[in-house]
Amino acid sequence: MMVTVKYFASLKQMAGKEEDQFNVNEDTTLEQLSELIEKSVPQLGNMVREKKVIISLNYDVVPLDTVVKDGDEIALLPPFSGGI
Repeated sequence: MMVTVKYFASLKQMAGKEEDQFNVNEDTTLEQLSELIEKSVPQLGNMVREKKVIISLNYDVVPLDTVVKDGDEIALLPPFSGGI
């Protein structure tokens, strides 16, 4: 199964790329996927597990125990600060 992880804003600069493709098992959770992300972009794995990034799965924000499926698109976004 293949999933795509897209990096946005400052995370894109940290990763040095816009996206990664990962081959995952049938029952892989987002938390387990963070271990694969960490191998590609070491500082991002911890940020995912420590909930320092917003994780979107197919355009929905979901918890780390969500199981990914073949073809899923995962977006990693830095926390946003609001204000006018």
